[in-house]
Amino acid sequence: MSREAWIAVAVVVGVIALLTLYGAVRLARKVLATRRRLGPLGTGGKVAFYGSLLYTIFPIDVLPDPIYLDDMAVLGAALLYLTRLLRARGGFPGVPRGRVEPDRRTAEPGGHVQRSRT
Repeated sequence: MSREAWIAVAVVVGVIALLTLYGAVRLARKVLATRRRLGPLGTGGKVAFYGSLLYTIFPIDVLPDPIYLDDMAVLGAALLYLTRLLRARGGFPGVPRGRVEPDRRTAEPGGHVQRSRT
């Protein structure tokens, strides 16, 4: 390959590395913010929180460090788990705790809710 082609490949790889780093930093900040809202954590929450941050920081990964896609996946899974914990504790105002049951008056026998046709 010519020198110009190698430069183009290097620029593309650099842009991808910067974009994935930006995504990983945003996810890490969201995990930290969710952790602050939770207060005391149980064992599962601690494993999700500290495990995801340690996986992101340590250089031994599934993919090499300039590619943060695996780190983003681990951070996203931890954020999902911590958000579910927060929702179960009633940490989101206006969002009911636990599972929401459909209204019995408008539910079909299979549990599906009918929409009004107005």
